[in-house]
Order: sequence, then structure tokens, then C-alpha cells
Amino acid sequence: MHYTMLKSKLHRVTVTHSELDYEGSCAIDSALMRLADIHEFEQIQIYNINNGERLTTYAICAEPNSGIISVNGAAAHKASPKDLIIICSYISLDQSEMKTYQPKLIYVDSLNKMTHCSAKVPIQMVS
Repeated sequence: MHYTMLKSKLHRVTVTHSELDYEGSCAIDSALMRLADIHEFEQIQIYNINNGERLTTYAICAEPNSGIISVNGAAAHKASPKDLIIICSYISLDQSEMKTYQPKLIYVDSLNKMTHCSAKVPIQMVS
């Protein structure tokens, strides 16, 4: 059996751009992507704190250390500059992998610069 688990989270990043006339995706500061272990073209979920919208798209790299978070294409209807969002990626693990697994949680300031990171305690499976 496999479980879908949180792999990484960029918590409360601020949308800097919303580009409707772009073919799609979410451009993320590549330094933040590296810290969160999010890869270019990887599927991500975006949860908009300001308006409750949720969407699925994929990540593309923005300039490192730029603080850019750009929601593009049709998704631009669901997020505006200055909105706070949570960006998550997920992974499929089997029961043995879950014993030591820890997601990467990245917290940022208002300029989308990392303030701290955290890893949860490994999941204990109930027998």
C-alpha cells in the first residue's frame, strides 16, 4: 500500500505577479524551490489564504533570490499580487519509507526570503 504524503511546503509566500497571458504554471524563486525540494515542472498545489481558492499546476524556475512567486495562465484568475498562498508538493511512500520520512517545510518573510525551516517528527505507524 502507498500513502500520499506532504513532500514540501512553502508557507505563506506572497504572490508577486499574476500573469494571465502566460501559458500556465507558477514561477517560484529557484532558491526557494531548491530549499523546498520542488523541481521544475513538478506538480504543485496552491492554497490561497486570501480567497480560499485551491488549484493544481506545475512549478517553473524564477530567478534565484528574487522572491518571485508568479501565478500564471488561467490560474491567474485565482491569485493576485499581494495574496498569501501556500505551495505544496506531495510524494507517494510505502509503509516502510514512512518510518523515517520528513517533509520540508519552508517559512518566509514578507519578501519571500526564508526565515526558518522545519521538519516534522517521523511518522509512527500504528500496528
